[in-house]
Amino acid sequence: MTHDRRTFLAATAAALIGSARSAHAAPSQAAAWDQLPQLLARIKPPVFAPRDFNISKYGATPGAANDCTDAIAKAIDACNRAGGGRVVIPAGIFYTGAIHLKSNVNLYVSAGATLRFIADPKKYLPVVFTRFEGTELMNYSPFIYADGQENLAVTGEGTLDGQCTRENWWSWTTAKPWGLPAGAAPANDRTMLTDMGNKDVPVAQRVFGEGHYLRPVFIQPCRSRNILIDGVTIIGSPMYELNPLYCTNVTMRNVKIDSHGPNNDGCDPDSCTDVLIENCSFSTGDDCIAIKAGRNRDGRRVAAPTENVVIRNCDMKDGHGGLTIGSEMSAGVRDVFVENCRLNSPNLNEAFRFKTNAMRGGIIENAYFRNITIGEVSDAILQVDFYYQEGTNGPEHPIVRNIDIRDVTSRKSKYALQLRGFPDSPMNNIHFERCTFNNVANADVVENVKGLTLTDVTVNGQPKR
Repeated sequence: MTHDRRTFLAATAAALIGSARSAHAAPSQAAAWDQLPQLLARIKPPVFAPRDFNISKYGATPGAANDCTDAIAKAIDACNRAGGGRVVIPAGIFYTGAIHLKSNVNLYVSAGATLRFIADPKKYLPVVFTRFEGTELMNYSPFIYADGQENLAVTGEGTLDGQCTRENWWSWTTAKPWGLPAGAAPANDRTMLTDMGNKDVPVAQRVFGEGHYLRPVFIQPCRSRNILIDGVTIIGSPMYELNPLYCTNVTMRNVKIDSHGPNNDGCDPDSCTDVLIENCSFSTGDDCIAIKAGRNRDGRRVAAPTENVVIRNCDMKDGHGGLTIGSEMSAGVRDVFVENCRLNSPNLNEAFRFKTNAMRGGIIENAYFRNITIGEVSDAILQVDFYYQEGTNGPEHPIVRNIDIRDVTSRKSKYALQLRGFPDSPMNNIHFERCTFNNVANADVVENVKGLTLTDVTVNGQPKR
């Protein structure tokens, strides 16, 4: 383990312990939002030197017959050595394998430019350090990746196209093995990795990649700081699209995501601190935004929570949950602020979705929502589900507390509230205020909740208390 890695883990563990000590003293809604300017003052996107490194000058040529991986790598190296700037993808369609960013590099995808990622797993080798569904391992490289860098960006008005279909990466899902080679078993790989995490197998020995079927994510800065992702359109992702891991000071804004494959979460900050997600639009095959912090024993071993997340002015269309925490949240998620978002689709299941179980454990606390407009969702406005996947099958006692939701309207849903805690681990302090929920089909489901309060809330035109 490197010195930087030890320092990072020690700092995050200290933050977790300090937060846990004060967890029961959650601020009021007004006091909580008063903290926002100070939080936002810490989240500052990086600034880059006014130097451009056009990939065409390093041998990149548009067209499917040309693999531009090496040319892009040369441009990134030159930019980094010069002290930073923009690596420019000019107008045209360029094909590439894995892109590894370095410090002080802004990968700029120009208007009219498309980066298409070659659908050959060998283009994402050698394996790199990453997480798969919250468990650390060595696996195929994310399509755009950085490890241990600072001052990084992916920006521009162009398109990132993962070219994923049911004939390539999406066939690796455990649910529907479309067209996999004979004998391939993605479910076995997933189980094997989970077992390794539960048994504390050293991460260096958790080597997957070639011969295995665990998909990479699209964009993942890892163990890095000062990150900006701005303006690009992302389609055809193998799995999660934006997935900063163990990062600090992350801004993701003006990104348009339209990718409907399996596990195609739009934006998943994982064990990160000081994150801003704003002015983004999501239409996805899974959760639009899902805040994560490690899975089961492996997540608790690392003990790196996600803290201080601001989500504002975003649009959610298709997906499972719109604004989600979990299910991989074993190291804890706290201090989340969501405002001025719009959610609307018959193919969006829940507006606000918290997922945990007796294997995940962990703490979700201090989540504040205000000024949210919901058109139609197919299931619930708020779902807090302790019975997700493994349910009661595990030794942990998940904690969900201090959730405050105000000034929310919805036009149509199956439920307003769907809250299911454990008898020996009820959720605590769920508050709604000035909310209007119309065309709600079914009565609330409320099991094992302490401190559910509703002030000036109407359901189908009737006051609710």
